Amino acid sequence: MRRRSLVMICCAAGCFAAWILPAQTDDEAVYDLGPGVTPPRVIKQTAPQYPNGRGVRASGSVLIGLIVSSKGLPKDPHILKSLDKDLDQSAVDAVKEWRFAPAQKDGKAIAVRVSLQIQFHSM
Repeated sequence: MRRRSLVMICCAAGCFAAWILPAQTDDEAVYDLGPGVTPPRVIKQTAPQYPNGRGVRASGSVLIGLIVSSKGLPKDPHILKSLDKDLDQSAVDAVKEWRFAPAQKDGKAIAVRVSLQIQFHSM
């Protein structure tokens, strides 16, 4: 059974109670980071590769959104802030190889939504 939260929504028309269920992916609830949630920790990190012909002249950052599953696996990595099409894809490919110690809530592993900033440095 999934946990749900009762929230009060107030507006000009009055106050209403609503049950809020966490988002789900692959039959597991997905939480946002916040009070009571210990964030995931990177335990294996793969560096992005510079695309052929680009060398190390590109610099900047790519922001990637993803879900870290309760098993510590990255799910659905997607670009939130782009730098360059090829560098974006390189960053996503690298993050797919990452592994995490999963987030925890009440002593249990949970899936959470996170954002990662991947830096590219020119040399």
